[in-house]
Amino acid sequence: MRVLEILVIVSVVAAIAGVLFVKRNRRLDQLLLAFTGLSMLLHGVIEHLRIQMVPAYAVAVVLVVVFIRRLLKPDAGQQFKPLLGKLLLSLAALAVTGVAVYLSVLLPVFSQPEPTGSYAIGTVSRQLTDESREETLSAEPDDKRKLMINIWYPVDPEEASGRSVEHYPSELGEAISLVFGIPKQLFSHVTEIPTHVVEGAALSAKETGYPVLLFSPGVRSTRFQSMSAVEELVSQGYIVVGMDHPYTSAKVTFEDGHSALYEPDPDYATSQELYEHNITGVSIRVADARFVLDKLTEWNAADPDGLLQGKLDLERVGIFGHSYGGATTAEALAQDSRFKAGVSLEGGFWGDVAHTGLQQPFMYMMSGGTAESLDPAATKKDKVFYEEFAPDLDSAMKHSTSDTYYLTIDHFIHQSFTEIALLSPALFAKDIDPVHNVDITRSYVRAFFDQYLKNEPQQLLEGPSPDYPEVHFDSPYTKKAVESE
Repeated sequence: MRVLEILVIVSVVAAIAGVLFVKRNRRLDQLLLAFTGLSMLLHGVIEHLRIQMVPAYAVAVVLVVVFIRRLLKPDAGQQFKPLLGKLLLSLAALAVTGVAVYLSVLLPVFSQPEPTGSYAIGTVSRQLTDESREETLSAEPDDKRKLMINIWYPVDPEEASGRSVEHYPSELGEAISLVFGIPKQLFSHVTEIPTHVVEGAALSAKETGYPVLLFSPGVRSTRFQSMSAVEELVSQGYIVVGMDHPYTSAKVTFEDGHSALYEPDPDYATSQELYEHNITGVSIRVADARFVLDKLTEWNAADPDGLLQGKLDLERVGIFGHSYGGATTAEALAQDSRFKAGVSLEGGFWGDVAHTGLQQPFMYMMSGGTAESLDPAATKKDKVFYEEFAPDLDSAMKHSTSDTYYLTIDHFIHQSFTEIALLSPALFAKDIDPVHNVDITRSYVRAFFDQYLKNEPQQLLEGPSPDYPEVHFDSPYTKKAVESE
């Protein structure tokens, strides 16, 4: 809980005790009224109200009314109240207040882990329109494929000093609501959670060109779903471009204010029909990624805003993504050699990659629960498992001609590659520290790209690490190209 939220709870508990168990005293009533009202005011102005605290707010309002009434009518209501009645009233008030405490702890306003690199982090958002492609799911006739992207880039610390930091956008709450079926109002507080990102800062001139990474989120998710990994990479000198894919991302809000919402898949009679649908869906996302890379190439030559011009090292371009974004990553590598390396965070293999493998270095990270689903003897299958996955994985990895890594992580669920462990440790990080949870993803993704885009060998990729005992390098899919020659 935040400091002023705790102050509100303390003031409410003190006021309950003052009303029910202390002999009426005008001076005390004034103090408790001031304490309760001031704590609420400070909390609302400085930290802002949030839905998890509503039960405590309700009790506080009732108490304020009681104090005002007692002060205005000092002789009213002084009749004797039985001890049992006082106990019942106090227990009811404390129980309601306790609900606020429970919800606030369950869904905290967390602090982002500090990035470990030397750069601060800047951002700019841009809307793109691919005039060569029709938008098939738009209600507007002849609508073209539009995308929203964020570009996160390295900034000199002194340039970022004193600037206001960005907060998570409401789209993150929309995504969590869609993925888990939880009312989005419970996540309205995400807009109060600060990141380490500043807007409007100049891109650092310390390096002549920065390696570039594209990030593709999962279905029903958002480009802001894995900010801890994005921040870590940018702090280490990468330019990261997060892409939202309209109608498979949760909610994409464009510059004119209109939004493209997630469109659920149709119901298919057979798994083969769904499989073909996913091939089509991933191919659209891959076209998005290739189009974004085309635009980055244009901006590197002549950026209208001057921000990126000459700053993108397009010989060092990678891509990573989660779930459907991981599938997008694998297929983008298969279709476009401009992507030099890629990481799939538990994505599928829909498209050419399932048959041809990859010529670029590739790392696949899988949660322990999904990995168990690959055992033919397993009766309980993870909900993200699909029957074609095992043969596709086997084919893609065995046909790949460059270095490949296949990692499984104990205590991870499918959404553990996002910020979900921080958003609710009690619900989504029961067997693992939430900060350690996000550190696993950001550390291995960074190590992979440092090795293959920066040519900096990484001990973390050599095998098991005592710092991350949950991570296992599984054979036969973890192999160096020289070992298979």
